[in-house]
Amino acid sequence: MKAPSINRRSFLNTSLFAGLGLAMRPWQANARPAMGAVGERTRVALTTGTDRANMAFEGMKPFADAIRRAIAGKRVVIKPNNVAIDTPLCATHAESIEGILEFLKSIGRTDNIVIAESAAGGPTLDGFANYGYNPVAGKFGAKLVDLDQEAYEKIHVFDEKDFRPHPVRTSSLLLSRDNFIISATRLKTHDRAVATLSLKNIVFGAPIKDLGFAWGRNRKPGTTIDKPIVHGSGFRGINYNLYALSRQLRPDLSVLDGVEGMEGNGPVGGTPVDHRVGVVSLDWLAADRVGVELMGIDFAKMGYLNFCADAGMGCADLARMEILGPEIRDHVKPYRLHRNIEEQLIWMRPA
Repeated sequence: MKAPSINRRSFLNTSLFAGLGLAMRPWQANARPAMGAVGERTRVALTTGTDRANMAFEGMKPFADAIRRAIAGKRVVIKPNNVAIDTPLCATHAESIEGILEFLKSIGRTDNIVIAESAAGGPTLDGFANYGYNPVAGKFGAKLVDLDQEAYEKIHVFDEKDFRPHPVRTSSLLLSRDNFIISATRLKTHDRAVATLSLKNIVFGAPIKDLGFAWGRNRKPGTTIDKPIVHGSGFRGINYNLYALSRQLRPDLSVLDGVEGMEGNGPVGGTPVDHRVGVVSLDWLAADRVGVELMGIDFAKMGYLNFCADAGMGCADLARMEILGPEIRDHVKPYRLHRNIEEQLIWMRPA
């Protein structure tokens, strides 16, 4: 018999019974996530609307079996994007996280889930509180984690000022391939890498800062932050480091929220875009490629994503994708790019 399909409404109405039944299913150990492909085509779910939780839930639904296998025996890490702790438009919306948690519960995953971040602009846990994450985490039993208070490893990145490797304290939680990493971020323009999407959320969230660090006069003396080091001191450096670190720091699942995107002077100082789209894929490069297309950005301008595509890190060819949902072309909304966009594109020219 054909198994009944899951939808968020039916799940919410019967979550207690569904959760108990699914939790009793045996999990498959040591499974690796699929790349979302059917044959040679990579699957990307495109959703539309204004209900972020439902869009995340529905976008993940086509990948239910692959996600269930991939998370077996692993900790699930949901990584929001909170570059600032007091600017809601720049941050992952709590409703997106709620939809992800609801979906995980619907496939039987109710434990060993963390929501983890190292905010660039202030205390991470303050940002969680400001953005309403605490009640969502409490509802589903997820743990809120400040990566600045967790273990780290030192990795090295390129700096274009001196062409030397520089050490960066980097979250062990995001580096570990024993965890299943979900990148949950909104579509935003950026002042150095053209756009913020699922890969950049992981790579730039992983470098940590000292407790007590803050920009400006609130900074505790002697504290430092390692995130600027990854920026590589220039537009060539940032694109190369994003590419190079993608081999160690990458999402297993991408959940992009474009219900309200940010255009202009992102990733913090931009203005809202009423876009009403969402993107989900187990191939992070495919998700980011679709996100770029939806934002009306010429993919040729995306240095680090082109480097990753050239290195075979995923699928960046729209012709090789199976779009689950409406046509991309019907939902393209060109975003105004950062005012320094011409400077950013120096990576396209020889050094």
